[in-house]
Amino acid sequence: MDLLVLRVSSLLMLVLLMLFILAEGATLFSELSESLAVYVTGADNSSPNGTKAGTDELFVTWALNSTVQVDDSAYRSVELKLCFGAPSQIDRRWRKTNDILSKDKSCGFDVGSPQPYQRAGNSTVWIVGNDIPFAQYFVRAYVLDSAGEKVAYGQSSNAQRTSNLFIVQPISGRRASIDIAAAVFSAFSVLSLFGFLLYEKMSAKGSKA
Repeated sequence: MDLLVLRVSSLLMLVLLMLFILAEGATLFSELSESLAVYVTGADNSSPNGTKAGTDELFVTWALNSTVQVDDSAYRSVELKLCFGAPSQIDRRWRKTNDILSKDKSCGFDVGSPQPYQRAGNSTVWIVGNDIPFAQYFVRAYVLDSAGEKVAYGQSSNAQRTSNLFIVQPISGRRASIDIAAAVFSAFSVLSLFGFLLYEKMSAKGSKA
């Protein structure tokens, strides 16, 4: 009896959760059709692994997956996202994957601007932003309809987000401009100290006279 009550309670909770999601108009990732094929390379068709933030480029290509039978009449545009691979989400709740897309934290970086959808696909060259942290990544493409709702997707990794990942190296702590400013400040400090010592020496001589 207790087991039956537990099962009924669990079922009711699931129904209430689904009703809440429907009421909020939330889009579930699990309901999207995996219709696109997505590929990522580095500059000159090289491996994207070891891409440097702020300087290196990623070349992203997408197209309708020829192995999938899908009605794409509602497809209007495609937006590309840089997403954390599963290994870089471990013990990092701020990167957590959520089936409710509005709450998902795994794909927080835009790769270029949205593009019009076309079956033959398209490509973009994206300079990795300065704010991209060190991690393992993949690229996901979301297909949007005329209302701007996500209706399909494709990604450069597998469903578990563990294969075809690439590492982005963060920007170094200092830039050339900072180094130059530091050098100028150091030189100014040395000159100021030298001038102060010279002034003190001249003042001492004047007092003795």
